[in-house]
Amino acid sequence: MPNIHLTEPMRDYVDGQIRSGAYANLSEVVRAGIRLLMEKDGARQFYALKAELELAASEAEAGAFAAFDPQAFEPDAFKG
Repeated sequence: MPNIHLTEPMRDYVDGQIRSGAYANLSEVVRAGIRLLMEKDGARQFYALKAELELAASEAEAGAFAAFDPQAFEPDAFKG
């Protein structure tokens, strides 16, 4: 695993977190930070999808849509 370079304010913050008992060591602090980044990325993706769905819904409500033909979309499903 690579070494982690922290600025002095970051080192002070991490040391304070460890001294307070919130985290046992630097690895725990780094893992917590990575988890937050992963959650933030997931939230960003969720809100982007939500915005796309809201736009699609408004366009559909305004009549900007094409009728869906399930048989043309999946013809094998209709073979009997």
